[in-house]
Amino acid sequence: MKITDVEVIYLRLPDVDATKCDGTQDTLMVRVHTDEGISGIGEIDSAPAVARAVIEAQASHSIANGLKELLIGEDPFEVERLWDKMYQGSLYYGRSGPALHAMSGIDIALWDIIGQATGRSAAQMLGGVYRDKVKAYASLLMPDTIAEAASLAERYVKLGYKAVKFGWGPLGKDEKFDVEAVRTLRKAIGDDIDLMVDIGHAWDAQQAIRMAKRFEEHNVYWIEEPLPPDDHPGYAALADAADIYIAAGEQESGRRAYERLVRDAHLDILQPDLGRCGGLTEGKKIAYMAYDHNKKVVPHAFKTGILVAASVHYVASMPHGFLLEYTMSESPLARHLVADPVRFENGYVHLPDRPGLGIGIDPAVQARYQV
Repeated sequence: MKITDVEVIYLRLPDVDATKCDGTQDTLMVRVHTDEGISGIGEIDSAPAVARAVIEAQASHSIANGLKELLIGEDPFEVERLWDKMYQGSLYYGRSGPALHAMSGIDIALWDIIGQATGRSAAQMLGGVYRDKVKAYASLLMPDTIAEAASLAERYVKLGYKAVKFGWGPLGKDEKFDVEAVRTLRKAIGDDIDLMVDIGHAWDAQQAIRMAKRFEEHNVYWIEEPLPPDDHPGYAALADAADIYIAAGEQESGRRAYERLVRDAHLDILQPDLGRCGGLTEGKKIAYMAYDHNKKVVPHAFKTGILVAASVHYVASMPHGFLLEYTMSESPLARHLVADPVRFENGYVHLPDRPGLGIGIDPAVQARYQV
């Protein structure tokens, strides 16, 4: 089997509000085609036009290549070698950021091909299935008012979710608002539902330590990204002082970055995004590094059903996998792009029993939003 093409598909809603931190307004989908008629699907969580250029660029010299040219004619089963070929071939401008993001989507597509060609799920091909269902948390952007947030939280708990997270929006801008939001949300969902809060890089370390102590009173499960991504000393001070779990890492790419988050930032929960961190190949290495350090891993997945499916296979194949992000965005890309999304039932998403990622794309939705 040989790779014949790497097709890049940019999908975008007609009206994108760039003031919102909402990655479901557009996405970059990748299809890797082979000479045996099998095509794999992947998704990239990045600035789509930038990542598309990384894939489609013509070669400049030996360590400044477009990724597509590096892959044509290669065997998709040689996924580790191809990962390294892309990494080394983009070394001049890569090693992190958009180059790793673009590699991530391609890598997911390769695992989809491998699964389809063998008649096995991506999770099986990653090394084995530890669980066939994964607890999912309802992930929502924080609305403008606390009352709206409480209403949404109650809605998703009634639908069966056993964990809820709110992030960004007005959170992190006013301490009184944040404490009242957490207090009201806890009252709305009861004591048996996990509650997480994503602050969106808004605090400094001292403020975060102070707020963590106040959040402890309302049994917040984790505080996500309260500090800027590069404030490793601040994260270390916070994680050492707080009883609440501290989570971060969606901004990072490559396993070395996650090693630093464990070593220097003392994070409790790592959040690699498979559409950014290096795909399933690098994601597995990150997961086992965290496992060796007795750290939790909960992948970031605020995109379409492609990334959700890849993340289900990822968590199912980890010995310590236990939780998955499930976006509640009403974007048609998040809700309808995947024609046969992973099944949610009673608080859990179920591992697809079809080969590869086990999903397909609705061609009408693709055509409607392709740019």
